[in-house]
Amino acid sequence: MVAMTAMFTGTALGQGGAASSRTLTAKVYNSGFDLAHDTYNAIDVASDGNVYYVLSSQSIDTGGQMYSFNPRTGKIIHCGDLTEVCGEKGGKTISQGKSHVHFVESKGKLYFGTHVGYYSMVDGMEKMGIPPAGYKEYPGGHILSYDLKTGKFEDLALAPHKEGILTLNMDTARGFIYCITWPTGYVFQYDLAKKEEKEIGPLSGEGENGVGRNFRTLCRSLAIDAGDGAVYATTSEGTIFRLKPGSDKLEALEEDMKKDYFGLYDPTSAGHMGYNWRQTVWYPGDKTVYGVHGNSGYLFQFDPRAQRVNVIDRITSEPSKRSGMFDEFSYGYLGFTLGPDKHTLYYLTGGPVYIDGRRVKGKSSTAMGEAKGLEDLHLVTYDLATGKYKDHGAIFYGDEQRPLYVNSIAVAKDGTVYTLARITENGKTRTDLVQVPR
Repeated sequence: MVAMTAMFTGTALGQGGAASSRTLTAKVYNSGFDLAHDTYNAIDVASDGNVYYVLSSQSIDTGGQMYSFNPRTGKIIHCGDLTEVCGEKGGKTISQGKSHVHFVESKGKLYFGTHVGYYSMVDGMEKMGIPPAGYKEYPGGHILSYDLKTGKFEDLALAPHKEGILTLNMDTARGFIYCITWPTGYVFQYDLAKKEEKEIGPLSGEGENGVGRNFRTLCRSLAIDAGDGAVYATTSEGTIFRLKPGSDKLEALEEDMKKDYFGLYDPTSAGHMGYNWRQTVWYPGDKTVYGVHGNSGYLFQFDPRAQRVNVIDRITSEPSKRSGMFDEFSYGYLGFTLGPDKHTLYYLTGGPVYIDGRRVKGKSSTAMGEAKGLEDLHLVTYDLATGKYKDHGAIFYGDEQRPLYVNSIAVAKDGTVYTLARITENGKTRTDLVQVPR
């Protein structure tokens, strides 16, 4: 993502220009990676109680870095360099600059994928990085595992067509990993038991590799039915596709995501997610999928057996609800997860900033996923068992800086929230680990 301009800094200003009365103070950590850039997903609290995360890099030479944080000791350990783990260190290829996916834990290991971090800008859009003289093209993203006891990585598979891994989820019961690549959007699966990879095909035409009428924003969340193992993904037109276990065909459902409440979108235009769902989770309580539509901030339920999408409520921050406007992050926020109690949703979302009683407005449009303007960051929870919504307030650092570019979340057993956000210290900005106490 491109760097924010200087205007996107400031203190905790409320609607009248004074400090907001209801705020949460976040604690900032320094992982020691000065090149760290905006990170999407790539954080989890594992069964050992430690927080595992990847800090992204836009450098052609430097890969993303994986770390673990022990909340009991406060210590951060460097787990590995993604480019080195993939066996590509020193190969003069475009680096494995980031992980763009959730970690999925199964049988003592974390499973995740790598992605490109070095881009070329074409008509204001991010495209696969064009290697300069002396460098080779990006070799493709890798599916990796990390052993929580031994600290060892295993390189399992390589994404097809030398594309990055944009989206990943795992059917832990059956041992299948499913991915969507970037920029075209090929769906592929990996069978852990057989150690076999199978390409399913493109999800949405030419995806984000398309130009003009052939452009389609790609789905960032694969929903898996824990009952039958079926996998679901969306397109910017709103189509919901299903992939059954053992099948090599994407089936379009009659039900779709094209709801009036979500807004009106041209699926060929960049700078929004269209009718794609933004983030989803499986809820064991009623054996359905819950998700958020990124641009509108509406919470919805998808019932795979009834094949129905039920719109529930807008779960943006209270200030966003009152303003009636979409949040300023063009794709909507990815920081949406089910908490350890298995019935509380946690959502890190935006809130409009008011100075002298006027809402600070951003750009009217963009051609990529970025913050179009300045926003506060709010923590929202929603209890699926009771339907109770709560905005816990805006989040600030101790020096009243706002966390910016927040698109990740992990929740510990005690309700402590972790994320990855921009931090400015001594005049330098990096992305790093942030702790938000409840």
